[in-house]
Parts: sequence; C-alpha cells; structure tokens
Amino acid sequence: MPLFGRTTRMAFLEDGEHLFVIDLTYMTPLENFDPLVAPHFAFIERVYASGRLLTSGAKVPRTGGVIIARGRSIDDIEVLIKDDPFHSAGVADYKITEFRPGNVAAALK
Repeated sequence: MPLFGRTTRMAFLEDGEHLFVIDLTYMTPLENFDPLVAPHFAFIERVYASGRLLTSGAKVPRTGGVIIARGRSIDDIEVLIKDDPFHSAGVADYKITEFRPGNVAAALK
C-alpha cells in the first residue's frame, strides 16, 4: 500500500516490480579486492545487460558501494547478489532496502 495513498509510476518499472537500494560495505582492506575487481565488474555488466540495475558506484570515501536495482522481491535481489564475486568471497557485507518512491523527477516518469 503506498504511503499516504500516493502511487508514483516510473517508466522503467514493470508491473509488480519494486526498487531496492543495495548498500555494500567492505569488510577487508582494499588490497584484498584487487583480484576480485575484474570479475565484479563483469558481474555488474551482466546484470546491467539484464535490465535489473539502474545505477551503481563506489561510496566516497571508498568504504563500499551503492546499487539501485529493480526486482519483484527482496528474495529476488538476494539471489541476484549471490553471484557477485565480492559476495561469494565474503569481502563485502550487503544490506538490501526496498523502497517505494513517493516523488519522482519528471525525467523518470
């Protein structure tokens, strides 16, 4: 149920899809990430190609990353991130938050 009865439709969301913020926090020193960076970027490119990711990038300062994704459920997103090499190597902690936009810029409608 939308907050305050407001529903905002977004052109890039299909019926039944929701938005998710995936907040990665690095759990080990950055030098441990070096062998995983190329496979992580390949994973990110594959997921962008599938249409599931909307934007992503490193936090400033570089303590992790943030991904905005679309999916049908948190379970859907949890399955998705299990394929991330950072996740399978246990070098990053992932927090997933679902949200329903109440206001949206005109360019995103």
